Amino acid sequence: MKSKERRRLYRLHSFERDAWNSGAHFVCGVDEVGRGPLAGPVVACAVVTDQPFYLEFLNDSKIITEARRAALSEMIRSRAVSFSLGWANPNEIDRLNILAASKVAMGRALSGLTVAPCRVFVDAVKIPQCPFPQDAIIDGDAKSAVIAAASIVAKVFRDMWMNQYDTLYPEYGFCENKGYATYEHLVALSKHGPSPIHRRTFAPVLQPSFDFLLDSAAL
Repeated sequence: MKSKERRRLYRLHSFERDAWNSGAHFVCGVDEVGRGPLAGPVVACAVVTDQPFYLEFLNDSKIITEARRAALSEMIRSRAVSFSLGWANPNEIDRLNILAASKVAMGRALSGLTVAPCRVFVDAVKIPQCPFPQDAIIDGDAKSAVIAAASIVAKVFRDMWMNQYDTLYPEYGFCENKGYATYEHLVALSKHGPSPIHRRTFAPVLQPSFDFLLDSAAL
């Protein structure tokens, strides 16, 4: 590993070092993925560690290649003291709203841990009724190693889930768009209407009027 990358990873652990130096032994990061898509679940992950994750390329899952995410996810799972996944399905998202459902997914991820953390770092929000001391860190997946680790494990898991949905509903291209509102996905929605895993309260699904997209695609 190059010295520049080592320095970056050292900076990425600043919140964790402060927690360890203050006496917290087990530090946990929590993040979610899938708030923006029109279909599929929102997935959260909680990762607990008692030592730094000095893993090359560890960063916000959104800026890491798919291959690196997959490799990092395996390493994080194997090195973590404990990790857990939680999610909220499309029906819950429609019933609660996406922000509330994201917090539910985070709470479920926390409740599945086999080791109780001393300190929890969460990306941007606080988890309701969290039984552990927690801190919300804006842009946490780019500033905290344990939050970045949680974002990677959650992203890899959700992408695999959406790939499975692609075999059930191949007309929507979930393998390629993972449920996000890409041009091709919107065209498919206009042609076929929503699938059972679409979020019915999201505007493009609630009123799928994309004739202009179909006209453009025909040109």
